[in-house]
Amino acid sequence: MFADDPNLPVLEVMRLGRRGYEETHALQQELVEKRLKGEITDTLILVEHDPVVTVGRGADRAAAEAAGLPVFEVERGGEATYHGPGQVVAYPILALPEGRRDLHRYMRDLEEVVIRVLDELELAGRREEGKTGVWLGERKVASIGVAVRRWVTWHGLALNVHTDLEAFQPFRPCGLDPGVMTRVADFVALPPATILFEVLLVKHVLEVFGLRLPDPPAPPSAPGPGELGPDGFPVLPLLPDGPG
Repeated sequence: MFADDPNLPVLEVMRLGRRGYEETHALQQELVEKRLKGEITDTLILVEHDPVVTVGRGADRAAAEAAGLPVFEVERGGEATYHGPGQVVAYPILALPEGRRDLHRYMRDLEEVVIRVLDELELAGRREEGKTGVWLGERKVASIGVAVRRWVTWHGLALNVHTDLEAFQPFRPCGLDPGVMTRVADFVALPPATILFEVLLVKHVLEVFGLRLPDPPAPPSAPGPGELGPDGFPVLPLLPDGPG
């Protein structure tokens, strides 16, 4: 159940559908600046990228270029990874409160979100000692790479749902053998769309980070007599019932 305590901080959710990486990266930068200034509340971006390889701080760009895809060097930690269709990417733009200002804890919390999502499908996601991400059995199903700016987070996690695993083969994703990568569709029958995973990611981000969705907008009030109705004509007063 989604967190519904009215005293919890609000999380806005932005579902972008399929977007290019460069456009979404620029959006993250814009939202981080707005969050730092207090102009927006915490925000979760959900997106599916066009095929691209991103390279974290200190990773080998030349090796990533072997994939023959656009390569972006970015601010997150970690090495090279692939983003593409069939993969749900979540970018939390969160102002971490004082009690949560620990990057190791934050990455464990993101892993916990994915583990809970997988548990909803009766899949046992797990952590791998000394590595970041989530595994199913001996294979890695979700990658995590984060950055913070004055304790506002960006970048995030990528969960392979229907992802084409061949895209990982030309390089070493996250410094690992490409054969270690897997996807949820190899473990359970799934519909072709990824919206189920977007919904589950929202649910468990709310629970793990103690957030809630915004209140729904109030329904519009019905027009009164003499006011224009939705058809553009004045609303007539109700007449009293006649004798039965």
